[in-house]
Amino acid sequence: MRLVLNRVGTAIVLIALIVTSTALSPVASVASAASSAFAASVVAAAPAQSTAQALFAGMPVAPAPSVAARSAILAEAETGQILYELNADERAAPASITKIMTMLLVMEHVEAGKISLDDQVIVSRKASQMGGSQVYLKEKEVVSVNDLMAATAIRSANDASYALAEHVAGSAEAFVRLMNQRARELGMTSTNFENPEGLDDPNHYTTARDILIMARELVRHEKVLQWTNTWIGSMRGGTYELFNTNRLIRDYPGADGLKTGHTSQAGYCLAGTAVRDGVRLIAVVLGTASETERTRQTARLLDYGFDNFEKVWFAKAGADIGTVKVPTAVTVDVPVQAASDVVAMVPKGAAEQVKLELRPVDPAPAAPVSQGQPLGTVAAVAPSGDDLAEAPALAAAQVRRANIFVRVFRAIVNFFRALFRRG
Repeated sequence: MRLVLNRVGTAIVLIALIVTSTALSPVASVASAASSAFAASVVAAAPAQSTAQALFAGMPVAPAPSVAARSAILAEAETGQILYELNADERAAPASITKIMTMLLVMEHVEAGKISLDDQVIVSRKASQMGGSQVYLKEKEVVSVNDLMAATAIRSANDASYALAEHVAGSAEAFVRLMNQRARELGMTSTNFENPEGLDDPNHYTTARDILIMARELVRHEKVLQWTNTWIGSMRGGTYELFNTNRLIRDYPGADGLKTGHTSQAGYCLAGTAVRDGVRLIAVVLGTASETERTRQTARLLDYGFDNFEKVWFAKAGADIGTVKVPTAVTVDVPVQAASDVVAMVPKGAAEQVKLELRPVDPAPAAPVSQGQPLGTVAAVAPSGDDLAEAPALAAAQVRRANIFVRVFRAIVNFFRALFRRG
């Protein structure tokens, strides 16, 4: 019976995909009355007053795109550098984008050895009764964590995410506490979760910026990207097919995730990610008017990022970046190195306008100096004066303290230099 139902469901989904499938072109589509009503509440496609644009003032950057969404944000995944934002701190219902946090907690528990993808989960009555998008789990059905994650990542199944929450924390309520705790740890200051699946609740909210934060964490897990990049997957030993709710992975070159969402309150939402030439971008759009529009607006943001920006390494980790004066050291000018990569996204062709600036600690450090001791910071500075990226500047070697005679001599020299400078 289940196989028959599955085949019927498969046929329905295939018909729906054929009917709704459209290319990412500006051709208008006919929306339902409900979608039209929601569209009226969406911010008109107007240029964003983006702080990201101000960051690149004085550099040849393309105008910010027009995005038809209530809020949106675009960033490079590794650095978190913002390339575009629109109402990014406005609270909104996230719908199933909530499952980014659900999946993140599951994968972190797997990595910590607390659970395994091979664990067998006995589905509870509560999980089996979840509405909305689902894979029709039955009470007492036994399903692996791997299959539940696939159902959550690909099909956005509410029942699967609920079952995962119960398996990780013992109850959905306890899991929600873990969700909010992890959100605080990540710096998601405008988020509160009330459930693991994303169904509307007055106290269940987040922002585009906070979604970006948890999305950056989730894309570190390659296994999750394998699931989210699967157009048609399966579970239950291959007898139940999973159709991906994210059309971006099919229609946009390089896209491999991440999570869709839709409720009457949230509208159509998408946290999308794509990789080109080793650069991963993440775009979040909340409150668009339709499934087609959430894909189109996300693609528009990704195009803007890939077409107009490049990732530049201004200093590699371990690179020599100058010297810092340590008056009491045997060698006054102590060589320093970058502790990590100084890397940033800049408008294409504008890298030469960015200056690498070494900023010694103040007051000047005292000798002796240990190898690896922080002596300042090195920053990539835009023409606007804003820092695009920075890293600690560490002593390249150990340096001894100068003897008393050398220190006294230097003190006398510095005294007279200062005296004549004032004169």
